[in-house]
Amino acid sequence: MVSLNAAGQVGGIETVLRKDRWLAVLGLGVVVVLSWLYLWYSAAGMDHAGMTMESMPRATHADALLLTFVMWTVMMAGMMLPSAAPTIIMYGTLVRKNGAVGKVLPGVWVFAGGYLVMWTLFSVAATLLQAGLEYASLLTPAMATASAGLGAVTLIAAGVYQLTPLKDVCLGKCRNPLQFFMTRWRAGTGGAFRMGLEHGAWCVGCCWALMLLLFVAGVMNLVWVALIAAFVFIEKVFPGARFVTRASSAALILAGLFLLTRI
Repeated sequence: MVSLNAAGQVGGIETVLRKDRWLAVLGLGVVVVLSWLYLWYSAAGMDHAGMTMESMPRATHADALLLTFVMWTVMMAGMMLPSAAPTIIMYGTLVRKNGAVGKVLPGVWVFAGGYLVMWTLFSVAATLLQAGLEYASLLTPAMATASAGLGAVTLIAAGVYQLTPLKDVCLGKCRNPLQFFMTRWRAGTGGAFRMGLEHGAWCVGCCWALMLLLFVAGVMNLVWVALIAAFVFIEKVFPGARFVTRASSAALILAGLFLLTRI
């Protein structure tokens, strides 16, 4: 349970808090920008090379499998850190207001590191899924599904998941970080990492189905990567999440049904 120590030193604490927030925002911003630059460079390199599916290294090869894993890991960092930023910054605020001695930023990065570990584990699963799809010749050169039926099923499944109780619970945890900290607070560096893992697990539970839509639009289609990242940010941060979630569910299911009619 978090117990905020509000006794005295208000002015000094607020000054330090502002500095902590700006440093955290700047650091997260640098990571996000570098992630998107890497994705842009990778996508531009593929376009410039004019690769065909036959000439591309298969994800089932060890070196290509590693590159695919790196791509997914960097992509998840670039997509998810913006929507996680309010929670990460709130963690630093709570540590500082609890009177923690020393610098807050190391703890903030430990928490963020735990969060990204969960998305790294998701990246392992996504890499293996991509390798399986490539092995079955179900991906186009743009890394999108070559099967309209599979694409339709993915869209409908993602739309249905948006309406499930599990999605609702996970989204609620992501949208209410203060409640999460009040019930799951753990002190120290180990506590920061464990809380980051737990919060990351809730976010994976909230967004994993949306990430699979990249196999429909194209894994390296940066326009769709940006659109999905923006939707995740809106769903997790802005008011009216229930309406946004239900509207997205209807749109995904209708898109899937429309795709089925074209088979």
